[in-house]
Parts: sequence; C-alpha cells; structure tokens
Amino acid sequence: MERYAALLRGINLGSRMRMSMADLRDLLAGLGYTDVATHLQSGNAVFTGTGGEQEVAARIEAAIRERLGMPVRCLVRGRRELADVVARDPLREAVTDPARYLVTFLSDKPDPGRYADLDPARFAPETYVVGEREIYVWHPDGMRNSKLTHAFWEKRLGLVATSRNWNTVTKLLSMLD
Repeated sequence: MERYAALLRGINLGSRMRMSMADLRDLLAGLGYTDVATHLQSGNAVFTGTGGEQEVAARIEAAIRERLGMPVRCLVRGRRELADVVARDPLREAVTDPARYLVTFLSDKPDPGRYADLDPARFAPETYVVGEREIYVWHPDGMRNSKLTHAFWEKRLGLVATSRNWNTVTKLLSMLD
C-alpha cells in the first residue's frame, strides 16, 4: 500500500467542471482507496492504495468520466516523489511568497528538445527551473499576466500539466504523512 496525492486538472475554476470534494472523496473510496482526504476545492486528494501512478490516474479519470460525466485529467504522485519535489526545490533562496511560487506537475518527463530554445530572459522577472516531472515557476509580481502557465507548458511540451502553489504542495505532503 502506498500513499498518493491526486491532482485533478481544471475543476472548480469557473461555472463549468464543478465537482464537490465530497463527491471526489466518495468516488475515490468507491474505487477501493482508503484514508481519503481532500484539500481546498481545486481537486487535491490524498489516499492510500495500490498500483502505479499512471494506473491510479487512469482509474480516477475513468471513474470521473463514467460517474460524473466530466473529462478531467488527473496526475498522481506518490508520497516519496512529492517529498523529492519539495526537497529538490531549486528556487528556495529566491522565493519570498509561497503563494506566488508554483509547481507545474507534468504527465511525463519533458523532452529537453522541446524547451531548450526558450530564453529565460524573455519571461523576466519570472524564473523557472525544469525538474524531473515538474517545473518550478516563481512569479514575483503575481500570476495574473504570466505567460508561464500550465497551458503554456502543455502546449510547449506536449504533456498534461497542472499547477499548485507551494503552500498547497507542502500541505499535500504533510497530509500524506
């Protein structure tokens, strides 16, 4: 048995794709997962179960589609990998506000050829660092006018992406313990 964090992409951000966290908890429990808890209203859940991350994500996506009629993408990280994401924090010295510091989680390792030609100066004062299956993005002036969104990374990398601020990332890790 392993502890997992599920990160649902694109729910409860507007009037469409609405999902209650009670429904999400019930859905995960119905799939046989235990110790289910959610955080905030933006599709963050932790639970205990078995299977690989991609298998678990596919099961959750299929259940949401079948039971709730929504085509929601889901990224799953095990406790160890989420702890590694926090431990590897490459921008800890630069970040002054964790609410403006995002981790964009990716569905797979990015191909360096798809981002090697990006000029970081083009995005200043924002800073980013590509990790294993995540991108750390510091938005010192806020995210409102940022070009470094999860949608930017999805298009650039050809992967599914979803972002969480540092407060949420560290809270999910503490919930997994």
